[in-house]
Amino acid sequence: MKTELRNDMNTGGFNDLLLSNADFLRPFAINLTKDSDSANDLFQETLYKALVNREKYHSGTNIRAWLYTIMRNIFINNYRRNARQKTIFDNTPGDFLINLRQASVPNQAEANIHIKEIRLAIEHLPEIFKNPFQLYFDGYKYQEIAEILHEPLGTIKSRIHFARKLLKEQIARG
Repeated sequence: MKTELRNDMNTGGFNDLLLSNADFLRPFAINLTKDSDSANDLFQETLYKALVNREKYHSGTNIRAWLYTIMRNIFINNYRRNARQKTIFDNTPGDFLINLRQASVPNQAEANIHIKEIRLAIEHLPEIFKNPFQLYFDGYKYQEIAEILHEPLGTIKSRIHFARKLLKEQIARG
């Protein structure tokens, strides 16, 4: 049956079908790339891939969806390739930093004041959020907190999240 589907569309018929349904790809390519030159390259590469892989197209399949999928996959693969190429690894030694003069000296007193403000804000949290957040602030992991308080892990994560939001609001107001 597969050979019947492939054979009832000859190369000329496929080319006509492809060309008559390719125009909708241009706006989609521009939407993906946000650049007319890149969109034109993506459009051409999509048509090329469709022609090269025409034996994979089955009669009766939505040609637009098939072309759309090809274009989207090309775009995603190109994006990933470009992202990998833009990764820069800095293997230079940091020796030049040894003689760099320190522009400022850390102020431990100021850091202690901030910690006191945070601890005070934690004390004003509702009890349901205060206990899990206090344990989290003291260095316990989510799973450990869940075991200590006999609560599900998701509940603990949620309560710590809401505690953070409340603390941000309290500190911003203070």
